[in-house]
Amino acid sequence: MAGTGDSLMQNRRDFVRTMAGASAGFYAAGGRFDLLAQAPAERRQVSIAGKRIKVVDVHAHGTVPEVAEVVKGTPYERQGGGQALGGRIALLDKQGIDVQALTINAFWWYEVKDRGLAGQIVRAQNEGLAKWVASHPDRFVALASSSLQFPDLAAEQLEDGVKRLGLRGAAIGGHVNGEDLSLPKYDPFWAKAEELGAFVFMHPGGADNIIKDKALAGRGDLGNIMGNPLETTYFLSRLIFDGTFDKFPRLRVGAAHAGGYLPSYLGRTEVACDVRGNANCANKKRPHEYMRTNILADTMILSEEGLRHLVAEMGAGQIFYGTDHPFNWPVTIDLVLNAPFLSDADKEAILGGNAMKLLHIA
Repeated sequence: MAGTGDSLMQNRRDFVRTMAGASAGFYAAGGRFDLLAQAPAERRQVSIAGKRIKVVDVHAHGTVPEVAEVVKGTPYERQGGGQALGGRIALLDKQGIDVQALTINAFWWYEVKDRGLAGQIVRAQNEGLAKWVASHPDRFVALASSSLQFPDLAAEQLEDGVKRLGLRGAAIGGHVNGEDLSLPKYDPFWAKAEELGAFVFMHPGGADNIIKDKALAGRGDLGNIMGNPLETTYFLSRLIFDGTFDKFPRLRVGAAHAGGYLPSYLGRTEVACDVRGNANCANKKRPHEYMRTNILADTMILSEEGLRHLVAEMGAGQIFYGTDHPFNWPVTIDLVLNAPFLSDADKEAILGGNAMKLLHIA
């Protein structure tokens, strides 16, 4: 498959370097951050119709130091760094975010071929996240990493993360070294997520799996701007058309960046099985039905009209607030608060209510 192998590793290395740069630029030099050294920010209290609501950010990234020792001396030694977790509470207070759900991104560990090392990396990441959450239980929850290149191991890791560590679901990439996650070999992971009632948050990494190497090079950082939503669109489409949601009907899969392009051009997907004789669809329901039951998306649509259309296609009950922290996208809560097409109940659901149900936040 074009674009796999070394180019996948390079793309993920580029992402880790970007994370490190964002971290350094936004906070302070030195790699370790002292929360107490920051000037306290006034905490924004968000209310709707006079009712104080809880705002939950479901799309946020970070890394944990525990993984560094595990990968020391391996080809992955430089992959475990990036954006530290410290120093973010003041920003959350300023933005009006009460709870943030943390994920470790880039999914570089999918390339690890040694099952034992893959298990050690994920264990370090999940335990590191759990340790951070335990020290700030009122402000953070976290989603588990897993070694999806070993689907049975990934299922075990998800169960361990949820039951032993108190993690609230799973964070996954859009493919595993170029392979579609709708393939039957990944069913053990999906089955475990359904069994646990665990929310699964998918984050893309530049569409390495479907675009030939260097196709999105050049001006505009198109690997991110176009590649990320394209990978998400492809990922969701495979789960629909390959019948994954029919095999596991209670799955709840959240897609970063407003679900990619799928909600924006859902009509073409909706009729594909009717008008394309070679579509060979395995899905038992109409695509829009999965968009209103199994699939959720964050608010990273970046415009009022985009949010209006997202709500129209998916319903307010399928959308949650996300910032992509620590990156500086303009995704403030005011996009939702000021939306004239949303009811007060819809605003409360999108900003926190839906996420509280998904992530079991009291």
